[in-house]
Amino acid sequence: MRNMNLHRHHHGGVSFTALLFIILSVFAPLGHASSSPILSELNGPKLRHSRLFKSALQHQVSDEQLSDIWAPLSNQGWKPFVESTVTSAPMPESSGYIQVFLDGGLNQQRMGICDAVAVAKILNATLVIPYLEVNPVWQDTSSFEDIFDVDHFVNLLKDDISIIRELPDEYAWSTREYYASAIRSTRVKNAPLHASLNWYLENVYPVLESYGIAAISPFSHRLAFDNMPIEIQRLRCKVNFEALVFVPHVRNLGEALVSRLRYPIVESIDAVGTKYLRQVVDTKSGHGAGKFVSLHLRFDKDMAAHSACDFGGGKAEKLALAKYRQTIWQGRVMNSRFTDEELRNQGRCPLTPEEIGLLLAALGFDNSTRLYLASHKVYGGEARISALRQLFPYMEDKKSLASSAERAQIKGKASLSAAVDYYVSMHSDIFISASPGNMHNAMLGHRTYLNMKTIRPNMVLLGQIFMNKSMSWSDFQEAVVEGQRNRLGEIKERKPKQSIYTYPVPDCVCQQLGV
Repeated sequence: MRNMNLHRHHHGGVSFTALLFIILSVFAPLGHASSSPILSELNGPKLRHSRLFKSALQHQVSDEQLSDIWAPLSNQGWKPFVESTVTSAPMPESSGYIQVFLDGGLNQQRMGICDAVAVAKILNATLVIPYLEVNPVWQDTSSFEDIFDVDHFVNLLKDDISIIRELPDEYAWSTREYYASAIRSTRVKNAPLHASLNWYLENVYPVLESYGIAAISPFSHRLAFDNMPIEIQRLRCKVNFEALVFVPHVRNLGEALVSRLRYPIVESIDAVGTKYLRQVVDTKSGHGAGKFVSLHLRFDKDMAAHSACDFGGGKAEKLALAKYRQTIWQGRVMNSRFTDEELRNQGRCPLTPEEIGLLLAALGFDNSTRLYLASHKVYGGEARISALRQLFPYMEDKKSLASSAERAQIKGKASLSAAVDYYVSMHSDIFISASPGNMHNAMLGHRTYLNMKTIRPNMVLLGQIFMNKSMSWSDFQEAVVEGQRNRLGEIKERKPKQSIYTYPVPDCVCQQLGV
């Protein structure tokens, strides 16, 4: 908010600013205090690392640093698994129909779809296109067909499993509403987290035999990652990295955003004073497409409240987040039992926009770096983002890059908006997330599969060094560079119990001979 010299206008001896603050404090509900635009501007969060921030603004990045940080990953000796071209044997007769009901956001649902295909294969069942539940936070009613290219999905998997869009008439009664109204014999609701292959054979296959259909709900993280046949693992990889393609209008918008990030359009004036639009090429090399970083900020109110960390917004913010936590989760948030210092020492506090900006600056990105902000809503609005924008003035998002007409088809649809962000992020030179989460995990896995650079913040180290208020910029930068060593996209093989969708090596890839 621009300085409007409000302090000059008095009302009975009380400044207008103070009076406005009193009125807002009285009439704004406590739980929504930080969401009021005016209050947010008047009481925006102060810089928590002002010394480092000032140094970062003045810091000059060397050409060597820039060259190193933008360099693509070298060949790490792996390549995506490619199926044999030999025609597979015809599939045996189907044992029945499998339905799954998927909750969560786009990326959690994406993983559920992959698991559903695998379960259908395990049970030799016909998969009904998965049903996506309405997200209680985002209230998005988007269906599978609204987000993903169904024809591509069905055709690519036709030799693996049988997939249908709708149940035949004799099973038309098997709907979401049917299972919500009473206990049903065809609903499987006791699938444990990360259930084994044998669990499905012992508990779901008999339902298929008896009724010809089984509806599994809930179905999030309901299939194990360990002790699975390699063909099941590779099928999950095939679904995630090849079969799940976004609908054309999402891809088209994503491609337009990528093009505008690589070739920014600016207004120029020619020799005779005529204004015209031109595309800017890479300012560093003088030719070719420019590079950009996709940043998933993941700093919405839901995340901020659940983390139970202190983000510098003062008492009002703490009370607002505590009230939100109580309302949404009835206080059942384990993190809220720890102090802010304990949480930061454990690396459990998401990075604020200010902190992610300092991390990027320390790694060698300068103020000419183009950032794409792949996020929904940022808690605290522009007041919270302003520090990041000062460090990286060429920061863009969907609103700044595309017209309202172009965004019309995704307006009010959080899943479609997230799909566009996913597309742009997959086409960025570098991806970084402010904290672990489903988007971070999905992007890390997909980019690892394609050997693309991804920055994985060392949350424990960063949580600890950001608490050191006396650290100099040179010491901070040295600690960051050392702490992020081998966390810039270097392949990490999957360990037991880890997700195949986050760590696709070695299940989804093959070793390259002679590398």
